[in-house]
Amino acid sequence: MSYQKKITKADALKKTQKTCAKQEKCEFDIRTSLYKWGLNDLESNEIILSLKKDNFIDDLRFAIAFVKDKSTIYRWGKHKIEFALKQRRINDQNIQLALKEINETQQEKSLEKELIKKLNALKGQDELVIKSKLVRFGLSRGFENGKIFDMVKKVMNSHF
Repeated sequence: MSYQKKITKADALKKTQKTCAKQEKCEFDIRTSLYKWGLNDLESNEIILSLKKDNFIDDLRFAIAFVKDKSTIYRWGKHKIEFALKQRRINDQNIQLALKEINETQQEKSLEKELIKKLNALKGQDELVIKSKLVRFGLSRGFENGKIFDMVKKVMNSHF
C-alpha cells in the first residue's frame, strides 16, 4: 500500500469535512483515508468524533443512500448490497433499516430487465445452458434465489 505524505490533524479534518459535504461517506471510508494520510488512531478517533458531532458522517444515512444508489442505478440485489455494506463495517441494525428502502416491485423489474438483456446475449445455446447461466448471473447480481428461479422461468417461457 502506498502512503501519501503525512498531513496534520487540522488539515485532515478540513479535507474530510470537504469530502463529506460533497458525498455521503461512512466511518470506515473516512478511517481508511485517515490511515492512508498517516494519522494515528488517537488523531483518527478525534476527527471521526468531530465529524459525527457536526453531522458530517452518519452510517445510517450513508447506508440508506448506498442502498438507493445500488438498487436503482446499478440494479444490485439485496444480498450484494448487504455484503457491500458489511464490508464497510456498517452495523447490522443500520443495514436492515436501509434495506427496507428497497422497492420490491422495482427489484423484480430490475431483475427481469437484466435477465432479458443477458438472455439476448446468449442466443443460439442449449436451453439448459442458458437457464444455468441466467441463474448464475442473477446470483452474481445479488438477487434472492427464489426470485431468480421464478424470473428465469418467466423470461424463458416468454422467449422460447
